[in-house]
Amino acid sequence: MDTPFILRTMAGRKLLNPGRPTRIVRQLNALRRWGFGLYGEMRSTAARDPDRVAVVDEDRQLTYTELDLRVRRLANALRAEHGVRAGDRIGLLCNNSAGMVEAMLALIALGAQAVLVNTGLGDGQLEAVAHDQSLALLIHDDDLLGMLAAVPPNLPRLAMSKTAGLIHRAPSAELEPPAAAGSVVVLTSGTTGAPKGARRRNPSGLGPLASVVSRIPLYAGERIFVAAPLFHTWGLAALQLCLALRGTIVIARRFTPQSTVAAVGATGCTSLFAVPVMLQRLLEAPAPMPTLRVVATSGSALTGPLASRFMEVYGPVLYNLYGSTEASWASIATPDELRDAPGTAGRPPRGTRVAILSDSGTELPTGVIGRIFVGNDMLFEGYTNGTGRESHGDLLATGDLGHLNADGLLFVDGREDDMVISGGENVYPGSVEDVIAELPQVREVAVAGVPDEEFGQRLAAWIALHDGEYVDPEAVREYVRHRLARFSVPRDVYFVAALPRNATGKVVRRRLFGD
Repeated sequence: MDTPFILRTMAGRKLLNPGRPTRIVRQLNALRRWGFGLYGEMRSTAARDPDRVAVVDEDRQLTYTELDLRVRRLANALRAEHGVRAGDRIGLLCNNSAGMVEAMLALIALGAQAVLVNTGLGDGQLEAVAHDQSLALLIHDDDLLGMLAAVPPNLPRLAMSKTAGLIHRAPSAELEPPAAAGSVVVLTSGTTGAPKGARRRNPSGLGPLASVVSRIPLYAGERIFVAAPLFHTWGLAALQLCLALRGTIVIARRFTPQSTVAAVGATGCTSLFAVPVMLQRLLEAPAPMPTLRVVATSGSALTGPLASRFMEVYGPVLYNLYGSTEASWASIATPDELRDAPGTAGRPPRGTRVAILSDSGTELPTGVIGRIFVGNDMLFEGYTNGTGRESHGDLLATGDLGHLNADGLLFVDGREDDMVISGGENVYPGSVEDVIAELPQVREVAVAGVPDEEFGQRLAAWIALHDGEYVDPEAVREYVRHRLARFSVPRDVYFVAALPRNATGKVVRRRLFGD
């Protein structure tokens, strides 16, 4: 990515505003010593804006100076009392809190790999993660103790409540950068099996930051309420952006519409990072959200109807980032793009390339559905088990199908493994879901293929309605029949109270079938 673009973007986002010369020197020295990863960003901001509030949760708030001191003490304690060394993989089984941020930064400072464990994993999945990741220690929230029955008994554990004592008695001695930088391992969603560990790349400079904020207007000193879980790629990205912007991250252990509205107002947040299902719940909240400049969403599909309804209430503030654990980001949709082309995933930001390829690897023309491949500076470094994801040159497969329209906007048509072949016709459940979601009675919908003796597969739809609403199954089929091809009409229509989702808002399709 070219330097003039980076400098223009950083200046436009007020990151190059003048400051005290001595602090700027310390800021640059921190980046030189620690790099542009999470810990380096925190140390550089502590040097530049030491009194700025870094993190706020339900229990406390910490300035960057306080956060820096506590992280150093915790890192020293983890090394001295728990034997944590560079290269160790340490599990973090935590909901959003200042303590989780401290622990993550402390592990990175020691050169360890912080494995972010989804708090919604089943027993078998948690056991597989502990084994597959070769965890040397598991740091966990006290109220998640019940989950640990699935963890091997010989795995050392540290309750989050114990870290306060470690920080209190540990020395605040300066840390030396490890030979190899610490990093974060994010688990794949596990919606189709045991989660895999994806090794996240540390930024090598300001290019990735410039790329994202060139499409999402976040500024230096931004106060961001992060409703998305920090153990998920989107929540982690919000933390990284916030630290890089010398901002304040506001977090809560649990998401509810009412508590989010209250916290955003009380803390003066101007931005919100969430997953799409949270937007749906905010629309159903009785209290309106205080004024926000940016509502950024990712993590699962944002339907066109939901995007339109949200902006009708909150105005043109919605930004949708399409990406994956492995590819980071692929494209970002702005409010104007979401208004003009509901359901779009937007455009690739500067420094990112998106290609729609056939099974043989040739680039497909506009409008033709194919496999989505992405190239950028933040592609993952591979899975912790030594495997990778399919690539084509410097482009990585996302595992999704999609197409580009004549204006260069990307549309995601569904997962490769979700495509249904019914009577020889390829059907993409995502397009059917978007149509059904247009019905005003529908709160949320999932469409999937089920076995069929005559056609091989047929479509089934699971629909959750708004309270007090009713719609006839045949009316659903008729609506789809008038909008899409005949083979896209769901033969089976089931009404459910709510769709089964994991902690990051993705529909767990195997649970639709009772698995």
